[in-house]
Amino acid sequence: MLKPATMKAVRESGAVPGAAFLMEVENVRKTFPGVVALDDVSFRLRRGTVHALMGENGAGKSTLMKIIAGVYQPNGGTVRLKGQPIRLESPLDALENGIAMIHQELNLMPFMTVAENIWIRREPMTRFGFVDHKAMREKTAALFERLNIEIDPEIEVRHLSVASRQMVEIAKAVSYDSDVLIMDEPTSALTEREVEHLFRIIRDLKAQGIGIVYITHKMNELFEIADEVSVFRDGRYIGTHASEDVTRDEIIRMMVGRAVTDLFPKETVPVGDVVLKVKDLTLDGVFRDVSFDVRAGEILGVAGLVGSGRSNVAETLFGVTPASRGTITIRGEAVDVSSPTVAMRHGMAFLTEDRKDTGCFLPLDVLSNMQIAVIGSRFVKGGFVQEREIARRCDELKDMLRVKTPDLHERIENLSGGNQQKALIARWLMTEPSILILDEPTRGIDVGAKAEIHRLISKLARQGVAIIMISSEMPEVLGMSDRIMVMHEGHVTGFLDRAEADQVKVMDLAAQ
Repeated sequence: MLKPATMKAVRESGAVPGAAFLMEVENVRKTFPGVVALDDVSFRLRRGTVHALMGENGAGKSTLMKIIAGVYQPNGGTVRLKGQPIRLESPLDALENGIAMIHQELNLMPFMTVAENIWIRREPMTRFGFVDHKAMREKTAALFERLNIEIDPEIEVRHLSVASRQMVEIAKAVSYDSDVLIMDEPTSALTEREVEHLFRIIRDLKAQGIGIVYITHKMNELFEIADEVSVFRDGRYIGTHASEDVTRDEIIRMMVGRAVTDLFPKETVPVGDVVLKVKDLTLDGVFRDVSFDVRAGEILGVAGLVGSGRSNVAETLFGVTPASRGTITIRGEAVDVSSPTVAMRHGMAFLTEDRKDTGCFLPLDVLSNMQIAVIGSRFVKGGFVQEREIARRCDELKDMLRVKTPDLHERIENLSGGNQQKALIARWLMTEPSILILDEPTRGIDVGAKAEIHRLISKLARQGVAIIMISSEMPEVLGMSDRIMVMHEGHVTGFLDRAEADQVKVMDLAAQ
């Protein structure tokens, strides 16, 4: 097994002449306390190809990629780079040997500029030993021009949208001129137009001989961009196929061990009275004069391109960023939603789009993350918190949502992204809301779990919950909504009923 200091020579020398694969993984095993994350897994990547990894949340995809990227070390098995066995002790080892990874949960420094984030630890220096900021800006601008990215290198990352941060992460990975590029759910925050842009970048990288590992839950992306696909299930390798030789249904069956027949199980339920009425809601500089209503049992889908203001409206409704003006009426009563506490008091719940930064309390366990919205309210009797009753309800929701965790005392940061998302959904179900705001509810969730969450949304609507569902996935918006509200650059451009809505009409309104 080569040591890190020796491995640089592997990249520079081209390693084993005539090596059939750029990277090979053989019989790799990885365990965590109480969990076998990978069990005898194998994987091979060819030069100049895109190899997609598919599997349900917790299947082991991201764990394997973190081993390849030096984040984790395996408990057993072999990893070969250009025919030579290697062991990567850190992400820096991986980067120095031509392996870069774009993580599903973005890892940028929010109070640093875009340029500083891209060239961190590699800053150009002046002859006096200081960082050459002018040269760094120029290098960033040249990189962005190559990738056709329009972002100011001098802006601080905290001011960027999630989609723009994703593009910065992609640019940062490309800047290393890597031989192996790992992309973990790279389009989770991108619009269709931005996905097309990313795919152009990927095709250019393929043409340069770079091998790309592409983790996704989106079937349409797989067939558009991938040359090969490997499927994992429960930490085990299931099989590999050329993408042109396998169907969508066959992949789903390999992933979940069963057929998923109804991805959008929308039910037609009686719609009741108006529960939430919004009139001329405005947040200065962000959105203006937003008006709509939602009835009991109704699912109002909200569509629009990134930057349209969809998430900002949701945050204002929940009191995260109180409105500059306008009215919010809940069950006939005008309410000044000045904070999330006020919103929750009136029966609102809000699933944020960014589970890492504004959703999960990563150092805490699953139980704490689930129960945190109800401590001090529903489960208190005689001044005492009913801890046993809370734990019982959390355990019920864990089983219902199929949250894969050894137990409720596992730290939530150790769960896969999709299982973190399901734990957050459980948090808000604990509050038994009458108004549920879901911002990208199935982002980063596998196809089997998506169907489960869609069934749950339909069940809640049947129970009379008024639901606002924001989604960047057009099939989800069309498949689950009773009505669709479309936004563009901070204002509402129109409404479509379920019967009349289609992708062309939604995109026409979104681009006005």
